[in-house]
Amino acid sequence: MSRFGSLDPDLIQSGGCTDIYFPRCEAVLEKAGLNPSVVIEVSVASLPLGFGILAGLDSVMELFSGKPVSVSALPEGSIFYEGEPVMVIEGYYLDIARFETALLGFLCHASGIATAAAHIVSVAAGRPVFSFGSRRQHPAIAPMIERAAWIGGVAGVSNTAAPAGIPLAGTMPHAYVLSFDSPESAWAAYAEYADPDVPRIMLCDTLSDEKAEALAAARIGCSAVRLDTPRSRRGDIRSIIGEVRWELDTHGYQDVKIFLSGGVTAADIAALRDIVDSFGVGGAIANAPVIDFSADIVEKDGTPIAKRGRRSGRKQIWRLDGRGEEDSGPAGGRGIGESSPAGSHLGNSRAGRRVLPHTQTPPAGAAPLLVELIRAGRPVATATVSTEESRRRAAEEMRSREGM
Repeated sequence: MSRFGSLDPDLIQSGGCTDIYFPRCEAVLEKAGLNPSVVIEVSVASLPLGFGILAGLDSVMELFSGKPVSVSALPEGSIFYEGEPVMVIEGYYLDIARFETALLGFLCHASGIATAAAHIVSVAAGRPVFSFGSRRQHPAIAPMIERAAWIGGVAGVSNTAAPAGIPLAGTMPHAYVLSFDSPESAWAAYAEYADPDVPRIMLCDTLSDEKAEALAAARIGCSAVRLDTPRSRRGDIRSIIGEVRWELDTHGYQDVKIFLSGGVTAADIAALRDIVDSFGVGGAIANAPVIDFSADIVEKDGTPIAKRGRRSGRKQIWRLDGRGEEDSGPAGGRGIGESSPAGSHLGNSRAGRRVLPHTQTPPAGAAPLLVELIRAGRPVATATVSTEESRRRAAEEMRSREGM
């Protein structure tokens, strides 16, 4: 094990970070002379928010590059729904098996953070949201957390280890304020000595009433006041913020904005976005529940097969160019999300998409969403995973979803 409880990346790349049943069963398969050609699909059966944002493909590309497998997936930043295959992996089982642990870890964690960020940004309805929660996770994964949050749409992140190009944001800790003789001295020094491009946002809840500190900071000069511990006051958060806003406005500081942080949730943002100008969100993004993906064989040696509860055969997701569930599918079969005698609904045809068997002819004008990323271990020339492109795609698909 490397320092600080971190893992050598080479161990992940070689399959050394895996669940023990994989190498044990690999040994049995090898002795039995079995190594079937398989198609494996990655999907999720349940999504608490009703949708997900796919992230983590940068790590998946690195994991499978150079290995004798082929990979197709939704482009990173894409919205996905329950029952849809977000990724398809083809190859011999013994070339894939032990990498399932890392594969799922990459996708589950990053997609969970990106999805939470996208949901919170949507709830904020135009108010900037910043990712302040990397300190709630192991520092070794801070770059992943901030990248996934950025893909989800946050306006900036706090951790200096974030990938290059992602804007950094932050104000000051309470310890900084307490290092001075008074909050006023701390704010004055910050206003004078902080780099010119650093916004003058003053933390205003260290020693005194929030509205008193906010007024004092405004007199010294600031672009915004940050309230970080209103919940610890056990009062009415909205009332506290309302008082701060009232006093700032009454004393001529209408241009001074209010920045709220400290345990902020999506519900808080929905309740306060009319009186708060921007939000710093920690655990609600960084500690977001993972997306519970599973990786399942759906084809073996060219024959459709699947475990109980899964639908056999390789599939494709088709975008229907705005047509929804009122559209009938092509003759000869139903897609996931269409009505069946059992009444099952595993896809999301409301979103103008349909999951069909890979061999089935799609509706006229439909566009395939799963695209090839790796062919026999070599990245496809046109398949790139760009953080900025993933962020743009997530924003566009969220806008489209909100307009449904």
